[in-house]
Amino acid sequence: MALFNYTGRNANGSQVKGSLEAANVDLAAEKVFKKGITPIAVTAVKQGDKTSANIDVLELFNNGRVSLEELIIFCRQMYALMRSGVPILRAINGMVESANSITLKKALSDIGRQLEGGYAFSSALNSHPKIFDNLFVSLIHVGENTGQLDQAFLKLTSYLERELDTRKRIKAALRYPSMVLIAITAAIVILNIFVIPTFADMFSRLGADLPLATRFIIASSNLFLNYWPYMLTGVILIFYMINKSLKTKQGRLQWDKRKINIPIVGSIIERSILARFSHSFAIVLKAGVPMTTGLTLVADAVDNSYMQGKIAAMRQGIEGGESLLRSSVASGLFTPLVLQMVAVGEETGRVDELLAEVGDYYEREVDYDLSTLTARIEPLLLVVVAVMVLVLALGIFTPMWDMASAMQG
Repeated sequence: MALFNYTGRNANGSQVKGSLEAANVDLAAEKVFKKGITPIAVTAVKQGDKTSANIDVLELFNNGRVSLEELIIFCRQMYALMRSGVPILRAINGMVESANSITLKKALSDIGRQLEGGYAFSSALNSHPKIFDNLFVSLIHVGENTGQLDQAFLKLTSYLERELDTRKRIKAALRYPSMVLIAITAAIVILNIFVIPTFADMFSRLGADLPLATRFIIASSNLFLNYWPYMLTGVILIFYMINKSLKTKQGRLQWDKRKINIPIVGSIIERSILARFSHSFAIVLKAGVPMTTGLTLVADAVDNSYMQGKIAAMRQGIEGGESLLRSSVASGLFTPLVLQMVAVGEETGRVDELLAEVGDYYEREVDYDLSTLTARIEPLLLVVVAVMVLVLALGIFTPMWDMASAMQG
């Protein structure tokens, strides 16, 4: 879509100027005419235009995506508008004016134009996959077909709010350990560059025999001072290779598999993914989406390729005639307690309700793990700090004590 400036005359004969987006000049002129304006001149805005450049830069930074907070606000407002009986096209045009994100504003403008062209709302949303994922579009599609679009937005609001809350809690729990690790890293770099060389110079002038700990910290300091360009290059190269590997299917699969096995943190990541899976699966089932289709949608929503493979295997099992319980057992994802809840759900025909309970169970487990995360990591951090202090004490003060003893003797 290109941006065009137009000049024309309205029904009163007054000159009107404005801008709009269109695929080409002819379509731009047609859109101007539909507005009740007779076009006089329609010109394309150059790519180097300041406004266009600003939008491109902003989209470059956010990679064409919209934050969870903005999506939650959008869903809340759409729920209120749909519940009040506002027509969908009028609601979308109103949301264009109130949207804070440039990316969301442009997407909604395009969705409004598609609605004017006769497209279904879910089809228009599907043309912006970076903003509206498959789960989002499917729930809207079900809401359209059942006449319950307001309930679809209500479910999405609840789901996105829960997702945002989980992310915030995980970030808050990891904030303290991250700050400690950053402080330790900074301390090591400062000691090796500024502090240890001073003592090393003093010890070399005195010509004393140095203990092993002292030789170790001096060698470490020399490594930093003499080889820092190579170390920096190595770190950048490692990050580049890791980033490149994560962009491949196999590399992403290996990382997603390993991160749920990380000591202490891995179980929290796994349970938060299972909570997301359970809640999103419960939502799509309650909305009336078939179970196999729902599993496909939920697999995309978990954002973990290893888990996606497990969920895809569950779908294949169900397509082969197995029950949800047997497929869940074969996946190896769930605990016996959760499997009992799934079994009861199948027996009573309340799978969606029991899956919501499973999601709540996993969220409570994540809450407990997050509340005790700092207490479990603190001993490890204390051991690291203690080892650093011990090595520095032995490496710096031992030769000074030896020299002091020799001078007294």
